[in-house]
Amino acid sequence: MQWENLTATDFAAAVRETGVCILSFGVLEKHSEHLPLGTDFLNGHRLACLAAEKEPAVVFPPFYFGQIYEARCFPGALTLPPALLLQLIQGVLDEIGRNGFRKVILHNAHGGNAHLLPFLAQASLWQERPYTIYYYADSLAGSRDPRWTALLDTPVHGHACECETSISLANHPELVKMERVPQQPADPLRRLSGVPGDFSGVSWYSDYPDHYAGDARPATAEKGRALQQLQVDALLRRLRIAAVKADTVAPALSREFFERAAHVGG
Repeated sequence: MQWENLTATDFAAAVRETGVCILSFGVLEKHSEHLPLGTDFLNGHRLACLAAEKEPAVVFPPFYFGQIYEARCFPGALTLPPALLLQLIQGVLDEIGRNGFRKVILHNAHGGNAHLLPFLAQASLWQERPYTIYYYADSLAGSRDPRWTALLDTPVHGHACECETSISLANHPELVKMERVPQQPADPLRRLSGVPGDFSGVSWYSDYPDHYAGDARPATAEKGRALQQLQVDALLRRLRIAAVKADTVAPALSREFFERAAHVGG
């Protein structure tokens, strides 16, 4: 069920019936020359909706605020100051809780959120709230399935590539401009390979300065539909919405934690 499509009365009933809200995180960023800026949130929201059709839950409206500072040098990227971004997301989570949901699933649809969302989950230990957060980490659900690789013709993936372009062709073909796909694949340049450390703010930019990773030329809608089905299956297998609904352990441990935290030194 999509939050924005429900009437107020039907929404209240959906909260009572499911108790679970899925918040899919995308961003607005360049996707080479052929995919729309909203690729991540468009595809992520669609994936969450398909999963919620199989295991009922309420899906939050398309959400495009996240960590995408590495794309600020390209037109169309939307970024917020880090503290404001955290405050905004926390406010949204609190509003989801105020509307009655006691379980909130964070579904990552953008690789650049891989550090942000675990931090949000960890930060839930700062202040007790009436809802429990469940974080689903895989921004490309299904990609570990051998059938995923078997469907593809190219070895490098990551951004506006064959798989992401195929899924976009399946979801919103009218927004994909295949005639603009670069004629050369984008392999990682590894310009930081000699620099000490595991990660830098410019790590992604150092490998992919044109915000393109892979080769989208072999992409097709047929591949996209098959890949998306693998995504849905993997999301349901890993996410297990029904298990989230039934879970009593995480909420109980949270109450125990805050009870202990309130009496430290007492």
